[in-house]
Amino acid sequence: MNESATIIELKNFQKWLTEERERTASTVSEYLRDLNRFLDWLTNGGDQLKTVQQSDITAYVAHLKGSDRAPSTVKRATVAIRSFFRFLAVEKMIETDPGASVEVPNVPRGLPKALPLQQIESLLASPVGDDPASHRDKAILEVLYGCGLRIGELVALELVDVDLDGRLLRVFGKGRRERIVPLGGPASDALEQWIDGIGRKAVLDLRLHQQIAEDHVFLSVGGPKPGTGISRRGAWMVVRGHGNRVGLGPELTPHVLRHSCATHMLVNGADIRYVQQLLGHRSISNTQRYTALRDEEIRKIYDRSHPRAEVQLQDK
Repeated sequence: MNESATIIELKNFQKWLTEERERTASTVSEYLRDLNRFLDWLTNGGDQLKTVQQSDITAYVAHLKGSDRAPSTVKRATVAIRSFFRFLAVEKMIETDPGASVEVPNVPRGLPKALPLQQIESLLASPVGDDPASHRDKAILEVLYGCGLRIGELVALELVDVDLDGRLLRVFGKGRRERIVPLGGPASDALEQWIDGIGRKAVLDLRLHQQIAEDHVFLSVGGPKPGTGISRRGAWMVVRGHGNRVGLGPELTPHVLRHSCATHMLVNGADIRYVQQLLGHRSISNTQRYTALRDEEIRKIYDRSHPRAEVQLQDK
């Protein structure tokens, strides 16, 4: 299999992941990046793709582990490689699947992080001003925390997905699974200010090609392409920028806002099944990870507020 053939098979694999497996654009991009690194490693070792053996893949996985890569990175690369060779075998491009018996490394699952409510409120109050960027950033932060969205779900939102009158969002999660998410008051107000106020229209007026419609809710304000849909990195930088402004530092990520949303709802008595639906978790076990945080937070509230929380030592 020569270099040009490899490129063709990668493109076919990309199409298969997108259309048949319904993987998100970010997952497909990560898989292809992992595969290209593997193929570069094979080239350096003098191996040809068609002659790859199970031992080659396990050697590469060991190489990644020895390079101090994060366990999640090693796992994703292993899954990407296994998926690629399974695809080649199913399509009869190779005789046997060398990745079929390769073990996928386990990743220790730590507890998700959640911010105290005071820090959340400080973050949400960070965007100030009447300029388009402030209105957009306010809406991004309110929706990420108020609705518990993933960053990819946020940037994929289109105008037809927003029902301001009913205060609802239509969200497409992993595997393009659709769910309806309620909008709280602050998130709804912030979105209305951005969409129907001067914010979004002012950004669209900066576009070089006015005749091209832009359906995405959140747009890039600056940079070389103002008025186009904001990228995952762009939205990520909005969160990080305001986090730095209020002193939260590098620990803050968009996913921390999602964790905080779930934890705060459970602390305040929300049923775990409802939180599962809100977050778009396929399995309840994913949502149950938050209950440990809930129990920890409830303990802190009890210790802080109940008059009989602390044992009173009396002289005998």
